[in-house]
Amino acid sequence: MTLMQIIVLSIVQGITEFLPISSSGHLILVPAFFGWTDQGIFFDVALHAGSLLAVCVYFRHDLIRILYGSVDLFKRVPNSPESKLAAGIALATVPAVIGGLFFSEWIGQNLRGPIVVSFALAFYAVLMWFADLFASRKRKITEIKLGDAFLIGLAQALALIPGTSRSGITITAGLMLGMRRRDATKFSFILSIPVILLAAGYEFLTILFSEEIINWQQLFGAMFLSSVVAYLSISFFMRIVSKIGLIPFVIYRLFLAGIIVYVFI
Repeated sequence: MTLMQIIVLSIVQGITEFLPISSSGHLILVPAFFGWTDQGIFFDVALHAGSLLAVCVYFRHDLIRILYGSVDLFKRVPNSPESKLAAGIALATVPAVIGGLFFSEWIGQNLRGPIVVSFALAFYAVLMWFADLFASRKRKITEIKLGDAFLIGLAQALALIPGTSRSGITITAGLMLGMRRRDATKFSFILSIPVILLAAGYEFLTILFSEEIINWQQLFGAMFLSSVVAYLSISFFMRIVSKIGLIPFVIYRLFLAGIIVYVFI
């Protein structure tokens, strides 16, 4: 990979991983637009690691409380807000893990084209618009029940389809369940941690058993750049989501879907 590819794709990943506009869709479309070859699993590990580092640093205080809540679960003290949130995060992770194990390879081989990306961008943009305008938006993150968390987890599994946006679909699901914008966003971002961790771990194990030569300098450079950009992206979105909602991102998704249809189809 050239230095330009590393910089561009790291920035794209950092911006789009947590904004509701689909990082996977952009990482398919940007190389296609420039005529670049697939970046490979080594680069994917670096990007996932960068995203993971950013979200863990940003929500570090919440994660500490959730870890204490996890300990409470084992101590049979399941009624604290932190323990309920920990249980909800764990339950919501299950559908994505099952979906990834059974369908990720097929999806990677059959659903990575511009038609699928453009359709997913547009279809889920409409759902985001509906949820943002008409949902009640009253519930706090501490009021999430296990059933609610599982439904959000089912929505997260749909993000395996390129163009969907993991954050977009989970925030949409949270809004439809009556959560406030900021709380739905916070739950979505924290929920990303186990999924990104598992994805990066699986990819790293694949690297260990690979015979290809690893360019560690490129790997760590991409991880650092994507983590910095992702942190700024999270901070920006958490500041504005309560004020402006999701409509600007709905418009962007519809615009991008139209551009894809015009250019690639």
